Amino acid sequence: MANIALLIAGGSGTRMHQDVPKQFITVNERPVIVYTLEAFQNHADIDAIAVVCIEGWEQVLWAYANQFMITKLKYVITGGKNGQESIRNGVYELEKHYSPNDIVLIHDAIRPMVSTEIISDCIVKSMQYGSGIATIPCAEAMLQTDDNIISIGSYPRDNLKRTQTPQGFSIGKICDIHRKALEAGVTNSIASCTLMIELGEQVHFSAGSEKNIKLTTVEDIDIFKALLMAKRSDWLK
Repeated sequence: MANIALLIAGGSGTRMHQDVPKQFITVNERPVIVYTLEAFQNHADIDAIAVVCIEGWEQVLWAYANQFMITKLKYVITGGKNGQESIRNGVYELEKHYSPNDIVLIHDAIRPMVSTEIISDCIVKSMQYGSGIATIPCAEAMLQTDDNIISIGSYPRDNLKRTQTPQGFSIGKICDIHRKALEAGVTNSIASCTLMIELGEQVHFSAGSEKNIKLTTVEDIDIFKALLMAKRSDWLK
């Protein structure tokens, strides 16, 4: 059975206010996406990597893969109009090359701090249950609102999970869900896990981490740099 990482790098990252897509922003002399690629490259149980890439940046990605010796990168697929379409493009391409029972780990290219432990648990849960959604507990008080100005109530945080990526599935299952979504007219679900739930499926949780941050704003880049510095300090001890 094969385990394939599918990195989603199709977004333009307008909230970063940068000239390049956020996944290609350079941090400490290497692009963000390279850190993410290296996490899966260095994991013993990942057999191949595919990337859904923003249109026009495909050759740049291949060049970085060669420069940083990402030998597991096998497929670069052009992204779609939104996240759901980009993921669909990616899993449909993998379906051509792999068995329905093989596992795909769908991961945000802009989550560069994904750890070996997170990847491993996602694989294990996906093999056990057919899905593995990286999650962390909800530590904050959760308030409900209708207008984003005042609260109308609260929601018990123990009943909530914050989702991250990777999100793992069998290739056959996630492709079938995308076909059903097209038939049902569901075209812009937030994530693979929400798409599953919208179409009546259950998903199982796998381990996430507070360090597994998604780089969405300039402030997130500052946090990422601090985490890299802390990681480097650990190596030097």
